[in-house]
Parts: sequence; structure tokens; C-alpha cells
Amino acid sequence: MPCPLLRILILASLLAGAAACSSSDPAPGLPATREDNLALGNPSGAVTDAAQYNNYLLVKPQYTLSYHRDRGTPNWVSWHLSSAWLGAAARQDDFRADNTLPAGWYQVQANSYSGSGFDRGHNCPSADRTASVADNSATFLMSNMIPQAPRHNQQTWASLENYCRTLVGQGNELYIIMGQYGKGGTGSAGYYTTLNNGHVTVPKRIWKVIVVLPNGPNDVARVTSSTRIIAVDAPNNNSVSPNWSTYRTSVDAIEQATGYDLLSAVSGPAQSTIEAKVDNGPVQ
Repeated sequence: MPCPLLRILILASLLAGAAACSSSDPAPGLPATREDNLALGNPSGAVTDAAQYNNYLLVKPQYTLSYHRDRGTPNWVSWHLSSAWLGAAARQDDFRADNTLPAGWYQVQANSYSGSGFDRGHNCPSADRTASVADNSATFLMSNMIPQAPRHNQQTWASLENYCRTLVGQGNELYIIMGQYGKGGTGSAGYYTTLNNGHVTVPKRIWKVIVVLPNGPNDVARVTSSTRIIAVDAPNNNSVSPNWSTYRTSVDAIEQATGYDLLSAVSGPAQSTIEAKVDNGPVQ
């Protein structure tokens, strides 16, 4: 039997360990999980009501979005990204119409951008959903696409998406919201305001907001005034800089441009502080 003093020291050590585990702060090495894609708030108050044709809520297991029937694109798409969403599933490339849209609505087709000089630009990226074939395939619905200038899509946005996955590899989980606004962009075939006989609007600007948290539970409660927020707003043209950090801005500025209330689920004081900041952190 250990001596009384040794027993006391062992008990004290056990109690200290239990206290540490009960802390509200995430412990290093916590496993990644899949969380609610809309946990940080519904930016436009979208609802699943066909009468709200310019702000229709579509909830999918892989992402959540607000769809605009007359623009033929999402207003915004929101998703959670952690290593739990990543795996070895191949890129499916099965672009297709979204038949879950309300009856009678025009469905943008896989070939609706053909010959326009614009890419079928993902909002929620294919490479953010590789844990299963079904997850990856879901990103190829045309309701997740916007007409995106090739350089913007393949260079500027691709490097930002890769950086997001780098952050995940460092033990973080992210909440990402991407959207667009305005009308008229310049792709590889010149300037267009609409495609597909007017069924698809070409956006003028494309933005993204990224909330970076270490892996852990109670995500919304863990967003504080010191949480890193990366907000980017870039023109939709083919002369855009490949360096996404050139276009860093504040959440407040994106809200002013779009009329949305981003990160609305975050507590008031923290929300005000982080939305006013322009990120100056690392970019790779």
C-alpha cells in the first residue's frame, strides 16, 4: 500500500486532471466532428417557402444555402469544414440540375454555362467534401454553382480553398460562408451580365467569410473577440490577382454591400469586434 503522503499526492493529481478535462476550453488533440453547416446564423433569414423565390432555403447534409430563382444561383452557401469531412473519395464531376427546387422553377443545367467563358464555380468546394462519394457528388449540383471567371476560380479561389484545408490539417475546424452580389463579370470570352438566355446572372463580386476555431465542442460559444476571421471580397473578372490576400476586407464591409447579417448567432460583443477586423494573419 502507498504511504499516506503518496496517496494524497496521487489523489491530488487525479483531481487536477479531472478539473482540466472539465474546462470549457478545447483540449489539444480533440477529434474533429461534423457540425451544423448553419451554426453561426442564417445571413438573409432564408426560409423554405416557394413564395420567397429570391431567398429560398435549401438544407443539404453537406451544406446549406439561400437560392435565388431569378438569378439561377445561390445568394450564399454556408458549410462546416473539419477533417471529419475529408477522406479519399474521388472528384465526381457529375454536374447536374438540382431537382429539389420547387416545382415549376427553372433548373439550371450542367451545360448552362457552355461557351460563356465562365467556369461552373463551386461555392462549397468539391475538395471540402471527400469523406464519401455521396458527399462529393452533392457539391456538383448546379444550385451550388455561380458563373466564375476562370482565373478567379482556378487561381485566386483555389489558393484560398487550399489554405482553408491547410488550417484544418493544423487541428482547426472552420465555418465558411461564400456568396456573391452585383451583376456583370468578365470571363475568358468577355463581359456578360447573364447566361443561358437570361436564366443565370453573372455576379460582379464574390466574397467569402471564414471563421477559424481549434477543434472542440460548443463552437458558437467558443467564438470570441480574438477568434480569427478571414473575409475576402474580389471582383469576378479574369484579371483578378491570384493572391487572395490582396482582397481581404472586414465582415462589416461585406454586410454593407449585401445587406446580410453574418455571424448572427455569435454573442453581440464578440460579433461586433470580429466583424470590424481585417485579417492580417498568415496566408499559406
